Amino acid sequence: QVQLVESGGGLVQAGGSLRLSCAASRTIFRSSTMGWYRQPPGKQRELVATITSGGSTNYADSVKGRFTISRDNAKNTVYLQMNSLKPEDIAVYYCNAQTIFGSYWGQGTQVTVSS
Repeated sequence: QVQLVESGGGLVQAGGSLRLSCAASRTIFRSSTMGWYRQPPGKQRELVATITSGGSTNYADSVKGRFTISRDNAKNTVYLQMNSLKPEDIAVYYCNAQTIFGSYWGQGTQVTVSS
């Protein structure tokens, strides 16, 4: 059973920071490209950032310079450090694992930014 468990969402004022965490099953983590996606209210899910097993990263233009994705292979965990948060960052954030067995999603965690 592949499991992704997110944590760290919440309510923050504009300009503030949050760190999201996603703990993955050990059997899939180390060889997987991990990613964070988000779904704003009334909109489709969109890419936020990805990180390969080798540590290469990719970011959506809207978060470059503000968000940082990282992974700790010893803890089977991927993180999303979000700084300088804006109201337009309000969304449900989902962790994703691209594995040789397929694509897996976490349950999502809500991020709300007050202006």
